[in-house]
Amino acid sequence: MFGTSGIRGPVGETVTADLALSVGRALGVDADRVVVGRDPRESGDLLTDALAAGLRESGTDVVDLGLAATPTVARAVAWEGADAGASITASHNPPQDNGIKLWQPSGQAFDADRRTTIAERVREGASVLVAWDALGDREAASATDRHRAAVVDAVTVADPLDVVVDVGNGAGGVTADALADLGCSVETLNAQPDGAFPGRPSEPTAEHCESLATLVGTSDADLGIAHDGDADRLRAVTADGQFLSGDALLAIFAGAAAGAGDQVALPVDTSLAVADALAEQDVDVTRTPVGDVYVAEAAAAPGVAFGGEPSGAWIWPGETLCPDGPLAACKLVELAAERPLAARAADFAAYPIRRTSVECDDKTAVLDRVGERVRAAHDDVSTLDGLRVDLGDAWFLVRASGTQPLVRITAEARDEARADDVFETARSYVEAAREAHGTNSSVDRSGSS
Repeated sequence: MFGTSGIRGPVGETVTADLALSVGRALGVDADRVVVGRDPRESGDLLTDALAAGLRESGTDVVDLGLAATPTVARAVAWEGADAGASITASHNPPQDNGIKLWQPSGQAFDADRRTTIAERVREGASVLVAWDALGDREAASATDRHRAAVVDAVTVADPLDVVVDVGNGAGGVTADALADLGCSVETLNAQPDGAFPGRPSEPTAEHCESLATLVGTSDADLGIAHDGDADRLRAVTADGQFLSGDALLAIFAGAAAGAGDQVALPVDTSLAVADALAEQDVDVTRTPVGDVYVAEAAAAPGVAFGGEPSGAWIWPGETLCPDGPLAACKLVELAAERPLAARAADFAAYPIRRTSVECDDKTAVLDRVGERVRAAHDDVSTLDGLRVDLGDAWFLVRASGTQPLVRITAEARDEARADDVFETARSYVEAAREAHGTNSSVDRSGSS
């Protein structure tokens, strides 16, 4: 039921009001108070009402934040003295999708044990419904202003910058307000919340953020920032219009947050160049499965100063254990005010890395067949998340997306020709497995999880 980042899928198929009702009832078994909020997708109101109904039937009080960024919801669980939080969102997925992501009072997403418990209760129809006179209450509230104040207080910007913020028609308007509070001159793109995402697709990739890159590169702006639909992700553009890779951003954020002896949590698809850059600062890395849920679990451990993944999720465990796009925006502006973002990016010695995705009707079966071929041909194979093969001077990763019907392929080496060769090897495994399984597929160059 839960992928790498909560429940997600097409509305009316995978994600329905009936499912939201069941999740509400399952969550209400042992929760007395729950915070809920949603991104601007058209189905958000319906699913919120269904989830709230299941909670209230269980005698659980509901604090309804309405339209709110996912990190706002995650932070508000503790602020409201609640037992859990629920974001109605499909994050960076297309508008026909929606989903549910659950939060602990620490700001961390539900861990594996909690996810399993909820999934089992939903499957079994487990609930504890109360009498008519013991129903939970539903109250409207807002936590956006408190979130804005928290991220402003987390940074110091001595020399405010000119910033362009592409909200992506999502729930991340808190970023523009926070940067204005810090004294920055802020221009926004796609700032009107709209669940159809008319300005650009929700995921902030280089292709989707071409308008942002052009505007920043042809204006006096110092940098550009882009969010996805629920503002848990952040990507960035330098003053000259360069859209930074997620690996470069990870190296910049981690290098600033961690010191000698610290650890940084990052997923298995992260560039070796990030680990090499951190090693120069005597910072170790701990690798996780792909997905901010797993990065957050690792970031909660002692000695871990930062967690992040190239898709755009950034976690400062000293502030919160949720990926917080507005916090990342303010942190990035703080760093850019001290030294231009382009100069910081130039310090990152990127290696040739290749990423693509293949649509598969049955991604699990395809990955199983890839595994048979990979294990027969290679010795150093890690199954922490999918199949990661270390070739010494290069590596490749084949894994099933946790949120979409895709198989992800990543390959990296220290020179272009080797990277191309390893990438084609990995892709050949996937294509052979797809053909053997009789699955239709097509390439999708999405960078999501």
